[in-house]
Amino acid sequence: MASAPERRVTVAANVSRLNARGRVTGLDLARGLAVVGMLAAHLLVISDAFVFAEPDTWVAVVDGRSSILFATLAGVSIGLMTGGSVPPRGTDLTSARVRIAIRAGILWVIGILLILTGVPIYVILPAYAILFLMTLPVLTWGARRLAVLASILGVVMPLLQVLLDELPIWSTPLGGDLSLAVGWNYPFPTWIAFVLAGLAVARADVRATAVQLRVLAVGVALALVGYGADAATGYGPAAEQGGWWPAVWTARPHSSGLLEVIGSGGFALAVIAAAVLLCRVTAVMWIVLPLRAVGAMPLTAYTVQLVVWALIAAVVLGDPSDLSGFRALEPFWPMTLGIIVLCTVWALFVGRGPLEGLLDRASGGSRARR
Repeated sequence: MASAPERRVTVAANVSRLNARGRVTGLDLARGLAVVGMLAAHLLVISDAFVFAEPDTWVAVVDGRSSILFATLAGVSIGLMTGGSVPPRGTDLTSARVRIAIRAGILWVIGILLILTGVPIYVILPAYAILFLMTLPVLTWGARRLAVLASILGVVMPLLQVLLDELPIWSTPLGGDLSLAVGWNYPFPTWIAFVLAGLAVARADVRATAVQLRVLAVGVALALVGYGADAATGYGPAAEQGGWWPAVWTARPHSSGLLEVIGSGGFALAVIAAAVLLCRVTAVMWIVLPLRAVGAMPLTAYTVQLVVWALIAAVVLGDPSDLSGFRALEPFWPMTLGIIVLCTVWALFVGRGPLEGLLDRASGGSRARR
């Protein structure tokens, strides 16, 4: 057992790592918020759509937006891992592609294992893995080209996504399993726009104040356009069943509709920029340290959530797939606070999250810390 002085040295070293000058601490905060948001989306019964003028509905802000925030943050992380504002070239590019491919493979395996627990949610990790691989051809691109491509895909792919969702393969006996294996609830043909947008932010230099302010302004503008258009002319769930255009012209969570891509994509960019700007203030950075600890190990936090869920549901309910039964246990606050405490203690007394360490070691380390 470590002595008290040794523990103090360990804690000091781990705090220094979390607050390191080269680390964009606000990204940890954004990831922590995304983790808590996904916990809320999974564990709370959300019956009302988010309406800004009605505080009782505000919990619905997590529905769909948390996972899109995760996808956008994935792009930022990939960008920082591969040189930040300076795209990799030559042997650095080859090494970066190998690292990302290895990480994608591990994420896919972890995702499949989590699906096999029987927990009744759509696990995002298989889609995450495919999205990682889809960034490999554009790692050398600069911020402007990436932003243009993200914009084009963000407008075009929702128009096609409705048709992709109706492909005959999804109705075959293997369609359900294939959907889970590729994370089709987070469809990569459309969701790559979020990852590319995040990658563009990293290539533009997310550490620069001017970039943070521009991203915040663009994110807020996109959110206003997307959600404003939906409030004025968008179609509801019932109308979406009636044709191609109603299924496209919607901001409904998890619809991958055009207005969701614009509105929730903008929301994700705004949250990232706001979190990074807030963490420039030292007092705020310390106040949100527990959330930053969660965001420093998002894969571990996400995995622990689902494993604990499966174990509790199996023991108490006899069935891990009983969603309504598990939610009736009111698990949100105990699990959320437990994960925040666990991640904070681990970050201070041990260091990197165990699964994050596994990814790093398996892929040969990262060129730049996030």
